[in-house]
Amino acid sequence: MANYEYIIASLPSISRDWKFGEDKSLDTYLQWIKSQLSAKDIKTVDTLLDGYKEENLNQGFYEAALKDDNRFIREYFTFDLNLRNKKARFLNKAFGRPENQDTINIGTGEFEEAAKVSETLAGENILGREKGLDAIVWEKISELTTFNYFDLDALLGIIAKMRLIERWRALDEETGAEMFQRLIEETTASFGGVSYTAPQNE
Repeated sequence: MANYEYIIASLPSISRDWKFGEDKSLDTYLQWIKSQLSAKDIKTVDTLLDGYKEENLNQGFYEAALKDDNRFIREYFTFDLNLRNKKARFLNKAFGRPENQDTINIGTGEFEEAAKVSETLAGENILGREKGLDAIVWEKISELTTFNYFDLDALLGIIAKMRLIERWRALDEETGAEMFQRLIEETTASFGGVSYTAPQNE
């Protein structure tokens, strides 16, 4: 059995303002974390990481994730699927496409964050929307690990938050347009003709 207390106590305290050191990255921490885990726990961590690869996000992946033995995996990817479907429907409406095109229809129950996501998607600044959505994801991770301190779920929550931080650490005014285009490609896949004009400095 992994010594989760030792692993978690050895990791930095993660907050939204936390940053990776110059010689650190998510992969640096993942390599060390995995070196401390059992094969079974590594498989669970890999399931979480697979959910960040667009090519994996199909119905088969979500059906398996929503039945996973690990509670964090089940609940996190239930939320993730609801969020992705909400984003897809928003973009479908914007592009005049059928409402449920590119969504995955699996019974997930009520999406408690639906109103908050809709409000965020309605924002005019597209990069602000993405950061706002990430803030909602961060809050969900915190909610899922509220009563987890030194166990695998707590560790999965830390990894998920590190991934959010890594996603945005390079984002600034100079890289904003490039990052936005990549986000659009990841989210919409088959959409074409999307362009972005960087905001002018006031």
